[in-house]
Amino acid sequence: MAERKTIKSKPPAAPKAESKKKAAAAAAPAAPVSVAEPVPTEARREAHGFRRKIIGTVVSNKMAKTVVVEVIRKAMHPVYKKYVRVRNKYKAHDELNQFKAGDRVEIMEHRPISRQKRWTVTRLISRPVEA
Repeated sequence: MAERKTIKSKPPAAPKAESKKKAAAAAAPAAPVSVAEPVPTEARREAHGFRRKIIGTVVSNKMAKTVVVEVIRKAMHPVYKKYVRVRNKYKAHDELNQFKAGDRVEIMEHRPISRQKRWTVTRLISRPVEA
């Protein structure tokens, strides 16, 4: 005949850690919650020192709250070892629509604002003379 196996009962489970935390929180007095004041936009920009800043010329301002900035730099050609001109265009956020075509501006990296906008205009460097 087959032997029967006896099933041993498990000891009662220890109280969960969550209930201990709740009991400790209920016993401790609640600390006053301080609401932080909002940080001004300029101070926030300065706090992000790791973001790249580049200088370029506004080529187009036909979109709402967006300007296209062309950045020209010199880069060495990998084969001919000659410095050539490289042009890149970046779409940058212009909240007040204040920048016009021809303006020299500084743009700074930003979190994605739209599908192609990852830069924001930080300051105006120079404006062309109007006749």
